[in-house]
Amino acid sequence: MRPNIIVILADDLGYGDLGCYGSEIHQTPNIDALSASGLRFTDFHSAGAMCSPTRASLLTGSYPQRFGKIFDGALSGTTQRDLGLPQEATTISERLKQNGYATACFGKWHLGYRSPLLPTRQGFDVFRGLVSGDGDFHTQVDRSGNNDWWHNESLVREDGYTTDLLTDHSIDFIEAHRDRPFFIYLAHLAIHFPWQGPNDPPHRQAGTAYHRDKWGVIPDPQNVAPHVKAMVESLDESVGRLIRTLRARGLEKKTLVVFTSDNGGYLTYGKRFKNISSNGRYRGQKMDLYEGGHRVPMIVSWPGHIAPRVCDQTTHSNDLFPTLLALSGDTSDNGAKTDGVNLVPLWLENKPPPPRVLCWRTFTHGATRSGPWKLVRPLRNGGKAELYHLESDPDEQHNLAGSKPEQVRQLRQAWAAWDTDVNASARRHQP
Repeated sequence: MRPNIIVILADDLGYGDLGCYGSEIHQTPNIDALSASGLRFTDFHSAGAMCSPTRASLLTGSYPQRFGKIFDGALSGTTQRDLGLPQEATTISERLKQNGYATACFGKWHLGYRSPLLPTRQGFDVFRGLVSGDGDFHTQVDRSGNNDWWHNESLVREDGYTTDLLTDHSIDFIEAHRDRPFFIYLAHLAIHFPWQGPNDPPHRQAGTAYHRDKWGVIPDPQNVAPHVKAMVESLDESVGRLIRTLRARGLEKKTLVVFTSDNGGYLTYGKRFKNISSNGRYRGQKMDLYEGGHRVPMIVSWPGHIAPRVCDQTTHSNDLFPTLLALSGDTSDNGAKTDGVNLVPLWLENKPPPPRVLCWRTFTHGATRSGPWKLVRPLRNGGKAELYHLESDPDEQHNLAGSKPEQVRQLRQAWAAWDTDVNASARRHQP
């Protein structure tokens, strides 16, 4: 049976921001129920510690660095407006569309700012949302002061709160395509700044740049938490509305729902903003290559097919591409040519994936994971490598690099081989 597929990608949602991951602040009954109905992962990792890299990984099954060093971080809306995910990249939406699925992207794209780098050129029948890294949740104005709300390849005006609008469009798409397989990539902007709950005021107006004032109206910068709480709970209600729609249309057991985040949450931002998000027990935050930067919530639900349980296996956003293709019935050879692993045996039969090395790269740091061992190191001179054993030290507090030189050497060697490989791929994608 080929399921309908809904991938819900939250933005900047930390590991500890949901009730089912230990939050005592945010009320998330709908996401908690989704978790209780399926797989809740404890060791799932985004490909990047910022927005754009993970989006490229999720859609292609490839390390984002295969498309260039620009994907070491988020695509800039001021200096990189002509850059993005190359058109020749094969996306999950393209493959599913070829396989008979109706495809839609609702939400934040952040893989290209203008045609031909938009979702409709990457296999999506419909696109509604924003192309930039963030927009006002009420006025849909980006931080450069541009209107940023699109229907396919045209700018449009639509009144409403961003999270609600994206949910509305997703429900409309389900209703319109309930008699055929569909794929919805619902890439929420929440909980990225501007930190605006549904009842917080609009902040941005078109024609004014907000690069130095991009966070929203925050009366107490030392306590951003109330705004984030409202955003998380709005996100939770979005999930609830989707599940209720599937249930009402008899589609719940025919639909695979994946919920995850593009990177860890902010704990602080600069010197002003504090008490923002939560990464649970894990060290670091968004932009860091400690666990708090890339260990994120991950829930998979397909009632009647996936048995409810907690999964402690190490998995990665690259894995979604081959896994979703396999579930869709796509068995062509190209499905295996990714950096990800097909997790269908894990999801359906609880069979663990094979051991492997995982790598991350930002503009300043690299990280390598092999089994319980993780190496974090600066890519420029002057900094020391840090080695952690995550099974005994998940908080990354005890640097073992000095006592385990051979383990450090092996992980540095593995990262160097990976770096050479992805850079070679990137050169093939250069115009």
